[in-house]
Amino acid sequence: MLIPRQSRLLLFFAAAILLSACHSKKLTIRNNADLQQNGVPVVKRGPYVMVKPDKDIAEKYANLMGVKRNEIQNGRLYSFIDEWYGAPYRFGGMGKDGVDCSGLVLLLQLQVYDQPMPRTCALQVNAIKRKYEDELKEGDLVFFDFDGKQFSHVGVYLQNGYFVHASTRKGVMVARLHDNGIYKFFSRGGSVADPVYSSQND
Repeated sequence: MLIPRQSRLLLFFAAAILLSACHSKKLTIRNNADLQQNGVPVVKRGPYVMVKPDKDIAEKYANLMGVKRNEIQNGRLYSFIDEWYGAPYRFGGMGKDGVDCSGLVLLLQLQVYDQPMPRTCALQVNAIKRKYEDELKEGDLVFFDFDGKQFSHVGVYLQNGYFVHASTRKGVMVARLHDNGIYKFFSRGGSVADPVYSSQND
């Protein structure tokens, strides 16, 4: 039985649409694979844009750090911290099942500030413009010399003397820079230089 000409045309167009859809899917997957940095998908957001925080998150972190609620302005930053809070520490980890200090900083800088970063503390410390402690601003990096090793730990400065980091004992948390047992190891802080990442740092 011969298929009418109109039916043949419909089948042809349907096949063409199906094939082009599969082709687009393959391209998307390949492109996403290309946008990986140390195995972490890089989200292309364009220029950094400040987003207001949810009321509950603003209140939570204002209370935690002893600041006014209206001083919590960066919704992307505090939503990221809230999402990761309590994630356990794991050396070399990059996920919520375990993350290390430099991995957390890399993810935060990418997802909050759209800023690529080197993977390790040793490279991240070379990616900052050094500041005095009283000049530190939200989003700056703070480094510590734990276990007698220079720049062996890193966190992200927030406000009012607080910073977020992946603690080896408690996982991702917000702590005071001047807490006993932490401040004596504080060694350097500064703002992230631009650009900070090159393929040579992989």
